[in-house]
Amino acid sequence: MNLIDTGIEKGLIRFDEDRNFITYVHQNKKRNYNNPEEKVQAETFLTLVLIYGYPENRIKQFIPVQMGSETKEADIAVYSDDECEETYILVECKKEDLTDQQFNIAVDQAYSYAVAEGAKYVWTTSRIKNQYYEVPDKKPKSRIEIPDIPQFGINKLAPYKYVKGGISQTDTDDSNILAEPDTKTKQKFFELQVVSESELTKIFIQSHQALWGGGQRNPSVAFDELDKLIFCKIWDEKHPRKSGEPYDFQIFRDEDPEDLLNRIKKIYAVGEKEAPEVFKDGITLSAQETLTIVKYFQRINLNKTDLDSKGKAFETFMGSYFRGDFGQYFTPRPIVKFIVDSLPITHKSRVLDTSCGSGGFLLYALDKVREQANEYYDPIKDEKDHYKYWHDFAEKNLFGIEINDQIARTAKMNMIIHDDGHTNVIASDGLLSDAEMQAKSGNKEFKYNSFDFIITNPPFGSSIKQTEKAYMHQYNLAIKEADWLSTAATKTALRDSQSTEVLFLEQCHKFLTEHGYLAVVIPDGILTNSSLQYVRDNIEEMYRIVAVVSMPQTAFSATGAGVKSSVLFLRKHKTKQTEKISTQKAKLKEQVKNDNKYLATVEQWEKEKAEAIKKLEAAAKANNPKANKKEITEMIQADKSAVQSAFTDKVNLLKEELTEQYFLAKQTALDDYPIFMAIAEDIGYDATGRSTNNNELIEIGTELSRFIAHIQKTEK
Repeated sequence: MNLIDTGIEKGLIRFDEDRNFITYVHQNKKRNYNNPEEKVQAETFLTLVLIYGYPENRIKQFIPVQMGSETKEADIAVYSDDECEETYILVECKKEDLTDQQFNIAVDQAYSYAVAEGAKYVWTTSRIKNQYYEVPDKKPKSRIEIPDIPQFGINKLAPYKYVKGGISQTDTDDSNILAEPDTKTKQKFFELQVVSESELTKIFIQSHQALWGGGQRNPSVAFDELDKLIFCKIWDEKHPRKSGEPYDFQIFRDEDPEDLLNRIKKIYAVGEKEAPEVFKDGITLSAQETLTIVKYFQRINLNKTDLDSKGKAFETFMGSYFRGDFGQYFTPRPIVKFIVDSLPITHKSRVLDTSCGSGGFLLYALDKVREQANEYYDPIKDEKDHYKYWHDFAEKNLFGIEINDQIARTAKMNMIIHDDGHTNVIASDGLLSDAEMQAKSGNKEFKYNSFDFIITNPPFGSSIKQTEKAYMHQYNLAIKEADWLSTAATKTALRDSQSTEVLFLEQCHKFLTEHGYLAVVIPDGILTNSSLQYVRDNIEEMYRIVAVVSMPQTAFSATGAGVKSSVLFLRKHKTKQTEKISTQKAKLKEQVKNDNKYLATVEQWEKEKAEAIKKLEAAAKANNPKANKKEITEMIQADKSAVQSAFTDKVNLLKEELTEQYFLAKQTALDDYPIFMAIAEDIGYDATGRSTNNNELIEIGTELSRFIAHIQKTEK
């Protein structure tokens, strides 16, 4: 039962039939409950009575306060006497959707009211954030920030508010919530609160806004720093402590902000030990900024808040932010869900994203396995088995690589919010060798030939240059292959550069087990550009092509990318199959050349070309007997170029004919298999990111899932 329901039951408040108006019974004051501030006002009033134990007759609402020549209105005043003559606590209530700057103005306002009324304590609340102050008896009445206001009958405040096993503000046991004030006991403590998805989203957004302050700090830096503090918050909640011991992630009475910052840094040091490759940078926030964020998060329990609620809250916050600042790392969720839903991932699968960004693919894989757990175990009755089923997958089978330290931290944060899938996200260049990644991260699980599924959206459009990255020689796709129709002996050579998306196709192949699946977002150029035929040739040797699903032109428009793309589903061939295909293709090429007497033909044409040029030289010499060799060369330049051009055209035409013959022969010789192909024109959102209420990927995914299941079944 929540505070509002308890307040109705106890006769403290009542509503009209439609809940448009609330009446505070003791004062008989009727107010508009649709006003956002009124909702906060009602909960604050009930908190004072039901949780802090103040008698209803000692509380007044909406009281006039004389400020010089002006009369203002204070939201709530709590009095220390039944006659309501001595103001004890002055409370200011504000709506939830409040910026930090607006909240600070409200704090100033409340404090000035408190001084005018002679109150001893001040409480400013937006429900999302709370600040408490003690007003000194003597002038100057400088603010003393405190962890909480006193409960009824308690004269001495405790040095902190939140302890393990304290009285929860969401406790449904009325004997705890409605405890009578006890003047003989000390101030009672509180356990951390479980909050809703919408409330948590507001906390994420408002705390981020408080850090970047509309321009005082780069939003991406603010995001990164917020990530670090959320880590600290979660680790503090998980830290072993006895019942009654205080949490560290909260403000303490008579504490300097520097003391709080040092305490937070000690918690952060745990992360630096657990994941040194990601936590390279310490907390750079000032003590005051850290204090600001702690005030937003100190009262909530992130670990016990419903998994779906906190996951969706972080996704909502992160999604709206990433669209603005990190679009290149953000794969639209309908595409991510389609890919994960289409693949037969189970809790035993080893899953990798080689360019994991904020962790979207990993999270959907985790959600898929969590849903599978529901098929075997009841989440409540079989809680331990249910948790173990999906948590073991998150901890031992789910892996991510992200080149950007900051984004890698965000992926870890995203996984932690979803409960502990963070341990296998590393910050590394995804194109390094597995040995280099293991050495850099200390995680030995990033091994070639070990992953059952790779789901990824590699970066598009950027090129890796041989002069910049020493690992280029490790990739076949970074090497220029010898032209099979060249008449001269040619050697392979490194390309000057290669696009990242092409190299990732090969890197993923290295990481997959035999018959492992790769689902990758690629630019359509890989499928259509004639200059990239060699890439397609390599794909057919490395993989069985399972499916090609074309995305609409607008698929990535909302994230700032306009490249036409498709999702390619591939299944890694066994080594023997790759060798077989490669050998077959090599034999076919030789056969085509031999059948057409290619080398002899080109050699004959070379002779004819040379003879034609000699005739031109002889004719020019006969007509100009006094001309020297250089002059003769200049005289026949145009005719010579025409002869050479004609020769080149003949050779190229023959090459085209032989290439076509080769492709026709290849179609017949290589093993034939069906490929699933689909074109998605509407995937649930338009170019601006707005919902279209129609997602063709759902139906395509269902059919593709059946197609893959058929492959699995027939090959077994």
